[in-house]
Amino acid sequence: MPPSQLYERDAAALSRLQKLRFFPLAVTGGEGCYLIDETGRRLLDFSASWGAASLGHGHPAFCNAVARACREQAGASTLSAANRPAIELAEALLARVPGDGARRVWLGHSGSDANETVARAVVAATGRPRILSFAGAYHGGTAGSMAISAHSVQSHAEKAAGLEIIPYPNPYRPQGGDPAGQAIIDDLETAFAGPCPPGEVAALFIEPIQSDGGLIVPPTGFMARLADICRAHGILVVSDEVKVGLGRSGRFSCIEHEEVTPDIIVLGKGLGGGLPLSAVIGPASILDFASSFAMQTLHGNPICAHAGLAVLKTLDHDNLMANVAEVGAYLMARLAALARRHQAVGDVRGRGLAIGVELVTDRESKAPAAALTAKVVYRAFELGLVLYYVGMTSNVLEMTPPLILSQAQADEAVAILDQAIGDAAAGRVSDAAVAAFEGW
Repeated sequence: MPPSQLYERDAAALSRLQKLRFFPLAVTGGEGCYLIDETGRRLLDFSASWGAASLGHGHPAFCNAVARACREQAGASTLSAANRPAIELAEALLARVPGDGARRVWLGHSGSDANETVARAVVAATGRPRILSFAGAYHGGTAGSMAISAHSVQSHAEKAAGLEIIPYPNPYRPQGGDPAGQAIIDDLETAFAGPCPPGEVAALFIEPIQSDGGLIVPPTGFMARLADICRAHGILVVSDEVKVGLGRSGRFSCIEHEEVTPDIIVLGKGLGGGLPLSAVIGPASILDFASSFAMQTLHGNPICAHAGLAVLKTLDHDNLMANVAEVGAYLMARLAALARRHQAVGDVRGRGLAIGVELVTDRESKAPAAALTAKVVYRAFELGLVLYYVGMTSNVLEMTPPLILSQAQADEAVAILDQAIGDAAAGRVSDAAVAAFEGW
């Protein structure tokens, strides 16, 4: 592809500290499920900026809500003044998210600051110093959220004192040959009887689909069994739904598939529809336990709150969760057919429009095909499809397109992916082009 002037300007002006690049995507606009690059080329967006652009690009309801909020700007913060949009958003979330007793909403900028706030607050409010988290979990990029994460890309980060890491159950790669995950629960109960007393544990952080760990869907019943054990010991259950909540699974909260009502739900990414917004919904005993404990000047920003309200209203008005369930099932079936044509496709999994396609060197050993995966996403970009890869070994194609995706667009994506996998497997993708983005 010809050199991109916009991409060169990006490299010269913007810090590499905040970049994770896979190919030279330089965007000047967007429309619905498509991005528009500087040449005018339209690319089907199967990432939606890691799920953040939940309504796609330029959705009228989103644009109108933000424009109205700018014209009638109710300050810039909820820090030292109440503002109507933030209050209305909090009330809407309390009405949508199930829970018992007095509850409150904390509003932030991202899943990272939201998860960090929860991790700090549950320890401070309960007096219990320990946190349970899963291997492969990615709860954010701030110091506090990295401290309770256990993803391979954050191996450099300092972990919270007393953090207890347990394996995430992976039906495709079952621990000890146990696809139900019972061995994981048995090991946890052994830890509770010994080195990790449950009375010291404040909370368990769950991802109902482990997102950056590889789009892993847990076996049926596992999360419910684990939540029951935690509840028996007074351990709070926190559902991190930053990437997979807000209708992306076909239900408002992804944890609903597990028949678990968590104590705390964390939302982000898609809540703002493309603007920085996150939310924590949980017990007042945790979220009201102290004043000025987790605050930033622009928390509760009314423009972002209006965007969040627009997302919630559009989910209902446009019946998007039904669309996600229908189109997601159709896309999964098309991807399963793709797997029958390409031996490199080891597994297709997901719920709704949170889908992972794991690539392997061969299906017997299930050895991760990381190099091939990088070539597939690069070739897909050349052909007009934007998607990225995740996983502890960087071999899972992640699909989190806008919730407005149509079946025709799903067909378009699968056709491109079919060619991209074939071209990459046949060696028709430049090693040098892909290598230029390794380490970004």
